[in-house]
Amino acid sequence: MGIALFLVLAVQVAAAWYGFGAWVVILWLLPWGVALFFRDPERVPPRDPLAIVSPADGTVSLLAEVPIPAELGLNPSPVVWRVSIFMSVFNVHVNRMPASGTILKTHYIPGAFLNASLDKASEQNERHLYLMQTTAGAPLAFVQIAGLVARRILCLVKEGQKMERAERFGLIRFGSRLDVYLPQGVEPSVRVGQTMVAGETALAYLKDRV
Repeated sequence: MGIALFLVLAVQVAAAWYGFGAWVVILWLLPWGVALFFRDPERVPPRDPLAIVSPADGTVSLLAEVPIPAELGLNPSPVVWRVSIFMSVFNVHVNRMPASGTILKTHYIPGAFLNASLDKASEQNERHLYLMQTTAGAPLAFVQIAGLVARRILCLVKEGQKMERAERFGLIRFGSRLDVYLPQGVEPSVRVGQTMVAGETALAYLKDRV
């Protein structure tokens, strides 16, 4: 916000000095847009304690049965349902925990900045991986993936930390994607194209004991 305001004010002063300041009013859309991007509304998770919620605002772009990323150290790596949520630059970009539990492992991987809506972005783009154990005893993985415009993934948690469902765990700046690898035997309750609200929309439901 500070950088955006400084740039606008500097240009406005220069424009006024040279006598063409009227059109500079349009530049005030820049700090307004930055403020809109970093908005952080409160969210209320579902009452059902077994609901796995979306970690991001956006749209379900992909549903696929794939192995959990090998970098998370599960051997063998189970094949589970992956739900991919694409975030445009207009979505809230604060990321929230899909379930309550303990962070077992985090792993950062540098990479490319392909369009995050592409399936290959899961393996080629810059990303930050997380593995947690839910309070129901189920392993659950999720991944922050940088996109074409996104150039910074922010992680706010550490290994061994206990987190509550819908609690903030990170941020990706300016458009990207979140992948959620559901526990074995758990199927998604969403469809491609469905709109997600971070911390509120249920992706799937845990069994009583997975």
